[in-house]
Amino acid sequence: MAIRLEFINFVVPIHVIEEKYPGGWVACLRDHINLIGGRVWYDDHLFRDGTMNPMDMGQLVEEWKEMGFQVEEVINGQKVFRDACVTEGCFGHFYPCDWLINLDDEQGAYLKGTEPGPLVGRETFSHD
Repeated sequence: MAIRLEFINFVVPIHVIEEKYPGGWVACLRDHINLIGGRVWYDDHLFRDGTMNPMDMGQLVEEWKEMGFQVEEVINGQKVFRDACVTEGCFGHFYPCDWLINLDDEQGAYLKGTEPGPLVGRETFSHD
């Protein structure tokens, strides 16, 4: 599966959420229940939250850092994403992210080592 990308995206592998999010994946879903199908969605491998401006994204990144996620690190003098990736729908990753593969049209992404499959987005979690 692949997740749809819009505006500015904050993407975290679910296996990392299981390890680092207080209470794991179940708690993450519970904490975001009111946002799922709005600015939050997920597939079998990736969780996506998003904002429309850099200031809000900065705040979101800080919240995840406070929970113990190492969003970025420096390797050989270059900043790269580690536990999460910030990426724009049309322009790609802010720093290199070796575990997130963008689809050719830049409208979605999937976890490296998995198949892209169907695209999952807000419409997948419609509350009709």
